[in-house]
Amino acid sequence: MITIGDIREWRNHDVVDTAGKKIGSLEAIYVDTATDEPAMATVEVGMLTNRRLVFVPLADAVVGPGYLRVNYSKAQVKEAPSIGTDDILPAEAEEGVYRHYGLEYRAGVGGERRLARP
Repeated sequence: MITIGDIREWRNHDVVDTAGKKIGSLEAIYVDTATDEPAMATVEVGMLTNRRLVFVPLADAVVGPGYLRVNYSKAQVKEAPSIGTDDILPAEAEEGVYRHYGLEYRAGVGGERRLARP
């Protein structure tokens, strides 16, 4: 299991897919508000003039020397819901991120958001 302490220092390192293909650079980690465990990462992708952040789950991710390998293909990650590099994921868009990866989404008990940046 990856902990926040393991991964905070990895900002800007490569994020690669299951085949080792570079997807982009690690931008941030989001925790599940119910467990305070790392749940998603944002990956900076795109060309210099068209950068955006895509979300990818951290389940079964592996930290290696200079990279974070996620358990999804490059194509699937690049097609994930995205935000601008200076934007924040709206609470109502969280479910779409989970749905993109075929994951169950449950808002917090009081309807609060599921993802938060620590």
